[in-house]
Amino acid sequence: MYTPETNPTKTALLTAVCTVMVFLPWTIFPLRTQPWALEIPAAGIIIACYAVFMIFSGIFTIICYSKFHVQNILMKICVVINLLYAIFGVAVLGMMAATAA
Repeated sequence: MYTPETNPTKTALLTAVCTVMVFLPWTIFPLRTQPWALEIPAAGIIIACYAVFMIFSGIFTIICYSKFHVQNILMKICVVINLLYAIFGVAVLGMMAATAA
C-alpha cells in the first residue's frame, strides 16, 4: 500500500488541496459586497458556512500533516494558517451562538 511518504503524487495532491484551503476563506470579501449577502438571514448563513469550512480545513490539514506525514515547507505553512483559521472559525461560531441565545 502506498503512503504519501512513498507516493509523491499523493503528497503533492494533499499539499495542493491544503494550499487551496488557505486562500478559499478570503473569497468571503467579494461575496459580501453583493446586496443580497448583507441581508440578515443570508449573512448569518454565509458566515456560518465559511466558519465551518475554516474548521474543516484546519482539521484536514493537521490530519494530512500528522497522520499521512506530508511534511514539506509549504505544508508547514498551511498547518499554521489553517489552524489559525480553525481557531477563528470556532470563535465566530461561538459568538454567533452566544448572540442567538
